[in-house]
Amino acid sequence: MPTVDVIDSFISYSDAGADTRPVVFLHGNPTSSHLWRNVLPVVREHARCLAPDLIGMGASGKPDIAYRLGDHARYLDAWFDALELTDPILVGHDWGGTLAMDFAARHPGRVAGIAVIETFLRPLTWSELPARSAEMFRLFRSPAGEQAVLNENKFIEYNLPTLVPALSEADLDAYRAPYPTPASRAPMLAWAREFPLDGEPADVVARVNAYGEWMAASAGVPKLLMTVEPAVGLGSAEVIEWAARTFADIEVESVGPGSHHAPEDQPEAIAKSVAGWLHRHGLLDRA
Repeated sequence: MPTVDVIDSFISYSDAGADTRPVVFLHGNPTSSHLWRNVLPVVREHARCLAPDLIGMGASGKPDIAYRLGDHARYLDAWFDALELTDPILVGHDWGGTLAMDFAARHPGRVAGIAVIETFLRPLTWSELPARSAEMFRLFRSPAGEQAVLNENKFIEYNLPTLVPALSEADLDAYRAPYPTPASRAPMLAWAREFPLDGEPADVVARVNAYGEWMAASAGVPKLLMTVEPAVGLGSAEVIEWAARTFADIEVESVGPGSHHAPEDQPEAIAKSVAGWLHRHGLLDRA
């Protein structure tokens, strides 16, 4: 994969497909661009597809930063600028969806369309999380989070295999590779502590509210919200219904049964959903 220098580090990314307006796939925590490995081959038949590894994750550099949402946005901005990507379409999962919507809200008129799945559509409350998830993220936010994430590598060794039991050992190794030491796992712990819950962290809640306002006001920018079944947590029925009522020019489409890591469970359905949406709105034709 090629790399490009950004700020004081570098970002690794893939770039292949047809000669169209760029479609950028953004992953979340604790994954990398490897998450899209079974989605991209289908969409590449229709469009130019790029998939970066977020800073500190995948094969990208690990600068000495806090790895908070604002840090990721700053490095991602630099990546877009370095590649001179104009008028892109953004596809995001988990925190990748947050970064996609945040980028669009901060750069009005620069994004042609947004497709997201299992991401933060609005701030949440602790009571909206499934009991098991709430317990886990309370742990991560406590001093014990360092032991669980940095020393025991819970995100890779427990969370991923539990949510995606069919994940092969080779694919799990691909997710393990960027995090061989406790220090290298800092980005995963930082993300776990960024959840916008009950008003905290306040700066993250403010950014989520800001892009929610943009999503509601940006008529003319096509949006696709993909869902999985059963719908819980980030993609609960209540949150999806709220987004369908609130966001402008949005389509909601189920990609079938799946867990939070939907691109692992339903890559073909996600690829077909994204490709169909791109063509329905002529997003590739306006490159």
